[in-house]
Amino acid sequence: MSNTMLEEGKEILAQQSFSLLLGAELEVFEVGVAELSLAIRDDLKQNYGFAHGGVVSYLADNCITFAGASVLGSCVTSEYKVNYVRPAIGDKLIAKSTVLYSGKRQATCECKVYAQSGDEEKLVAVSLGTITKV
Repeated sequence: MSNTMLEEGKEILAQQSFSLLLGAELEVFEVGVAELSLAIRDDLKQNYGFAHGGVVSYLADNCITFAGASVLGSCVTSEYKVNYVRPAIGDKLIAKSTVLYSGKRQATCECKVYAQSGDEEKLVAVSLGTITKV
């Protein structure tokens, strides 16, 4: 069932033109869990040379929405916050989200975003959001 769910999630991501523009990839999509990644390209960096906060924020937002969708079905983000803890320097960003609580209409999800260089992952942002069923 997980493979089918992941394939369905990848089809949904492929319909998001902004996600395609950034190069996001859905790596994990299981009940209560989602993981997205994207390569840190030069055109996604800000003037200091690390991934732009908007890119990091996008990844957290979309990842918590996928996690919420894994338990709610079709949904949207109704609110989220992001705390940046260090500059996103590396080759790749990886967002890992889990559902903390879900009811019939909404879910509360958290996400941790990591910058990966080789085999090393460093936490760059933490997010918390509310996802609402459509």
